Amino acid sequence: MKNPLLHFDKAFENRVRLQVMSVLVANEHYDFNSLKDLLQVTDGNLASHLKALEKEAYIQVHKTFVGRKPNTQYTASELGRNAFKRHLSALENLIKQQKQ
Repeated sequence: MKNPLLHFDKAFENRVRLQVMSVLVANEHYDFNSLKDLLQVTDGNLASHLKALEKEAYIQVHKTFVGRKPNTQYTASELGRNAFKRHLSALENLIKQQKQ
């Protein structure tokens, strides 16, 4: 039997990072405050998880100003989308193996 955890991505082991990628894969982009409100996490908590995903090159960061206020938008990179799809596929395969 193959190792069902072989294609799990450690970057998505954390609930917040998994949720962030779910949102970014389903949407073209999302801004920091909207993500924070949606996921109900603190600024620092979200920032550290976004930094971890950015370090893996799974997300792209776009900083602009709206009026005088900074606005940071996040998008899933192609690498991130592919990694996330592999991770979800590994989860599905693990579930299927448990049913047998």
